[in-house]
Amino acid sequence: MADLSPTDCPPMTAPVAAVGVICLRGDQVLLIRRGRPPRLGEWSLPGGRVEPGETLRTAALRELAEETGVEADLGPLIDVVDGIFPDSGRHYVLIDFAARWRSGDPVAGDDAAEARFWPLEGIERHVAWDETVRVIRLAASRLAAE
Repeated sequence: MADLSPTDCPPMTAPVAAVGVICLRGDQVLLIRRGRPPRLGEWSLPGGRVEPGETLRTAALRELAEETGVEADLGPLIDVVDGIFPDSGRHYVLIDFAARWRSGDPVAGDDAAEARFWPLEGIERHVAWDETVRVIRLAASRLAAE
């Protein structure tokens, strides 16, 4: 995504810190179908806003549980991505962590309309945003090397 200058930028929120969890179970990744904007209806990573006084890692595990009912062992930080969504007037600073599934079958909760594991092979057929595909691939590669 190209940088927007302040004069080109439509009205939007101040940047908000949010976490995303790339939860892997074998050769599958856990995704949620977004129940709210931005990217309403698209498959994405479970995650959400960091609450005041909450650490990033605590927020990641909380959001994972709230949106999917799944428990995981949180791994390394994978990347920090700007999520600038002019159509919904939002700017998120997305802090994405890798995780290994520990227990639970995905059940949509909180902001998620649906939750399920998808095969890593061909994940781009399900995920529309190329940044999400990129961080999924990075996390899979990083965890495979451990």
